[in-house]
Amino acid sequence: MKAIQAHLNMKQPFLDKLTSLWPAAKGSMALIRKPCIRSDCRACAEGRKHQAYILSVKEGNKRHCLYVPLEMVPIMKQAISNGRRIEQLMCRNGMELIRGYRLARKGRRIRNGEA
Repeated sequence: MKAIQAHLNMKQPFLDKLTSLWPAAKGSMALIRKPCIRSDCRACAEGRKHQAYILSVKEGNKRHCLYVPLEMVPIMKQAISNGRRIEQLMCRNGMELIRGYRLARKGRRIRNGEA
């Protein structure tokens, strides 16, 4: 039981790390160029088109692409970066949970063997 309790003590440090990683999002952003609806647009006529950002997110088997307003681009870049860091934390946390459990079990066996 102590082995299981030992890994529960890791919860608060993990949550503290998570709160510092807000905002968080999963997906990727891409800079695209697309034509506008104006028939007399010089940029479109020259083939330069207009820059826009899209957020691409996979949900199940579907991919969704959403327009990102220019003022939200820095926020979304930070959110995607934070989301990747959260995924890394979760992977690392899973390994730490098992290692902590094993260490606590080893300590219990040694104490029981000495008694």
